[in-house]
Amino acid sequence: MQRHGDSQGTAAKAVEVELAWPAPGKLALTYIVIGDIAALKLPSPAPGGRTDELWRHTCLEAFVGEGAGYYEFNLAPSAEWAAYGFSGYRDGMAPVEPFEDPAISTEATYDRFALHATLDLSDLPDLRPDVAWRLALTAVIEQRDGLKSYWALAHPAGKPDFHHADGFSQVLTPAERA
Repeated sequence: MQRHGDSQGTAAKAVEVELAWPAPGKLALTYIVIGDIAALKLPSPAPGGRTDELWRHTCLEAFVGEGAGYYEFNLAPSAEWAAYGFSGYRDGMAPVEPFEDPAISTEATYDRFALHATLDLSDLPDLRPDVAWRLALTAVIEQRDGLKSYWALAHPAGKPDFHHADGFSQVLTPAERA
């Protein structure tokens, strides 16, 4: 992933992401943060559950859509999560209901933090299985001192904006998702 130029702090040296499709409609993501992990603000694992405004702190995100509409998934090191649907660019935001709790787990060493999550996208009405989907993978990494860095596969010009269409740089064909 690329670090945005407006990012602050140097604890996170790199952020990588791996994706797989373990079953039809199931997106498995592994985000790997490389750097001084002790300097990062990573909430302790908790029972999880749906929580708003996770993006204000360390949060790993995925945006998936076709056409103008898209879904946003927020995944926190605490195992808390959020899922929202949008009808267009930052428009028509609504919680995705119902949505199965993602399976989230984490692991850490002194120089690596990994978050693993599996999202069940199979019942989302605006993601048809027979068409290509647009994908944006992003991360907000907060340090203990409050400084934040912003990471994405692609950044649009200007300030960090993970909702911008230019950030949806990956196209996933039905064959790739099989």
